[in-house]
Amino acid sequence: MISIIAAIGKNGELGRKNNLLWNLPEDMRHFRDTTRGHTVIMGQKTFESIGHPLPNRRNIVVTRNRAFKADGVDISNSLEDTLNSLKNADEEVFVIGGGEIYRQSIEKADKLYITHVNKSFPDADTFFPKIDDNIWQKIKNKKYLNDNLNEYDLEFTEYLKK
Repeated sequence: MISIIAAIGKNGELGRKNNLLWNLPEDMRHFRDTTRGHTVIMGQKTFESIGHPLPNRRNIVVTRNRAFKADGVDISNSLEDTLNSLKNADEEVFVIGGGEIYRQSIEKADKLYITHVNKSFPDADTFFPKIDDNIWQKIKNKKYLNDNLNEYDLEFTEYLKK
């Protein structure tokens, strides 16, 4: 099963200049707990923004740069080939960004794990694709109110392809 996991602002905002727009420990915990023990697929820019392989996961970095090398990750030069090879895997595989990787993979995904951040970010330069209600059915939703560590209200929402 191919799943996508992302946190997005009210208008689908993902980031700016290859950085997140927020620091939300509760969302990071949710991401860690959901993806731990699974394969994660990310673009080279996302990998470089993280700075290291994510622990307790198989990390696949998709890049057009055939000379790219990094310790602790598998390298792929084709997102489509990678997704096709993992589509029927026994495990859930997570696409974790960035924006272009999400855009290219959303049609192949079976499930979305979206953290909706209750805030608009007008300076964003990277956006998540539109979640089409005709394609995606909301199956789970949990609200998290802001606190002294998380400055925005969050909604952890799961969608299944219809």
